[in-house]
Amino acid sequence: MKLTVKHSYTFLFLLGVFFIPFNSYEGISFLGEYKRDGAIIFFILSFLLFLFDSFYKGKIKFPQTSIFIQFLILFIGWLFLSAVLNSASIYQNYIKQTSGFVRFIRQFISLSFVLIIFITSYNILILYSVKRIFLRLRKAFFYSFIIVALYGFVETLIIYFNVLSLKPLALFFNYLPFTDIYLDFKGVRISSITYEPPFLAIYLITTAGWMFSYIITSSGVKKYLPTLLVFALTFFSGSRTALVVVLFQFIVFVAIVFTISKRLRNIINGFFIVAISFVLLLFIFNGKKITEAVETKIESLNFKENLKTNISNKSRLGIQYTSLLIFLEHPIIGVGFGQQAYHAKDKYPKWATSNNYEFTLFYLNNNVRSFPPGYNIYTRLLAETGIIGFLIFVFFMFLILYQIIVSIKIRTLKEKTVSIVLLISFLGFMINWLQFDSFRVYGFWICLSILIAQLNEKKVHE
Repeated sequence: MKLTVKHSYTFLFLLGVFFIPFNSYEGISFLGEYKRDGAIIFFILSFLLFLFDSFYKGKIKFPQTSIFIQFLILFIGWLFLSAVLNSASIYQNYIKQTSGFVRFIRQFISLSFVLIIFITSYNILILYSVKRIFLRLRKAFFYSFIIVALYGFVETLIIYFNVLSLKPLALFFNYLPFTDIYLDFKGVRISSITYEPPFLAIYLITTAGWMFSYIITSSGVKKYLPTLLVFALTFFSGSRTALVVVLFQFIVFVAIVFTISKRLRNIINGFFIVAISFVLLLFIFNGKKITEAVETKIESLNFKENLKTNISNKSRLGIQYTSLLIFLEHPIIGVGFGQQAYHAKDKYPKWATSNNYEFTLFYLNNNVRSFPPGYNIYTRLLAETGIIGFLIFVFFMFLILYQIIVSIKIRTLKEKTVSIVLLISFLGFMINWLQFDSFRVYGFWICLSILIAQLNEKKVHE
């Protein structure tokens, strides 16, 4: 019975990993910001089955001695304490048919979901071994990535190259679970099976390190294919963030690999040869379309010019700017977890709200119950938790990067692969949080569990 239950919640967890990009359907409303995520269903089922097994055994493993966990507990404790210190204003807060207290509870429940994922992942890792579960996780990421790439390829041919005869094939993907495909002819961007291009960007940043790792662990030309597909999807997604972050992740990956061995340097050189050949084939196939796409991507990186014409950029920068204004008024303890929008409603700059339908229709419309996104976890934390909460979180990030870098230096060649994937992934998450304000980044919590389990495993063997 124990063995069956253990295998069952491990399988459900891996299913959750597989379904991370499947979030384009209408969703389950009571799950809040998780409502579209097919993955959360399997993660919750895995956790419940894990709890059942743990109660049967009489214990749950929790790495409370880890410095990362201690900082995480300190951070969560400060979220509670800052809310208590701001209880008077939280009690008075009310917009979008939601009180400040209810908003605080909902945000904590949202945070609890990712903590559940972390606890389940950690307990699965210590049941087996880091290397074994790492390979299983990579396989789960790879299988879902193949589906993302397949539909992304069809979508690209339809939207970018006007191969409209493929539309019936695209509609066939609607039969996938948690999927409702949409072809964006107006924006000329692909989102694959995800809800929209920004979510595809987050998924690509999450999987990049895992796909890069095939270059150093597999053989033959096929080992380059996952990385090439990552770059192709990133390019056609139209996401400036994904383009910059994934490129940075790959540069870091190449820099690390070049320091390890001559054999790996030769493998990377081989990748560039294959990549150049792949690009040349694309130009031969349709050079004009590719050139136009490249020019569009270069123009999209000019943020100053885009700010004048792009409504989304105006909203994003305006909300981040407003968060900093709130921080300046409440620099020490902030305004309380989840309370940023209540204090921002009268502070949005005119240059952001003027002729901006997003504020009129959504962010300042009390009939729309969804809250405006903060668009940046760091400015959000400054506003909501003050300098104290911000510094705890940033130092937590610094400790993670420092420990992984140390691990890469001291581990054997085979062990380095896991640490390299962790470093590439965490760098991606931390940079992406400059334009994303939620803790709902599944990859971060899975990678954190791997890091802690890896360090504990090393201590046992020593």
